[in-house]
Amino acid sequence: MAGHLFRIEGVGEVLFERSRRATRINISVRPFKGIRVAVPYGVSYAKARMFAVSKKHWIQKHLEKMRTAERDHKDLSHTFNTLDRRKAGKILVQRLEELARKHGFKYNRVFIRNQKTRWGSCSSKDNISLNVKLVRLPETLMDYIILHELVHTRVKNHGKKYYAALDRIVDDRRSLDRELKNYAIILGP
Repeated sequence: MAGHLFRIEGVGEVLFERSRRATRINISVRPFKGIRVAVPYGVSYAKARMFAVSKKHWIQKHLEKMRTAERDHKDLSHTFNTLDRRKAGKILVQRLEELARKHGFKYNRVFIRNQKTRWGSCSSKDNISLNVKLVRLPETLMDYIILHELVHTRVKNHGKKYYAALDRIVDDRRSLDRELKNYAIILGP
């Protein structure tokens, strides 16, 4: 859907787009994508613009976080531009084997992939895919994601049973989830 670009003083250009899914005016500030205002049908662009202007300080705060994330991504991209996939794969497979053995998990096969949207996955046949970029994370987060996928060999969804099983082997899962969000930029823009 085509949108409209409006300039807001102290913020810069903001993309305003109609959204069938939006039930209210929604502002997002995302690295490499910029500032977007989702405008529900039935709400005028003028009203959405007034709303965005009223949230100028919030936008500015998040713009700084976005710029930091973009800088971090560029630094990481430069640092890890020559990520040795084979070496990373060995590290990940070894850690997967260690954690599976320690916690009594069994899996079928393991695949190391370079993905832009996921850290890992577990198939219905208990094949585990791990993102090669996991080696860029702190070890606690790498282990957390591997354990997350190993638990899926027993529970195939994200229901209460799944989280209860994960919580038995991972300390403070919610804190790790929050910390992991800081590294989402590694996956790619």
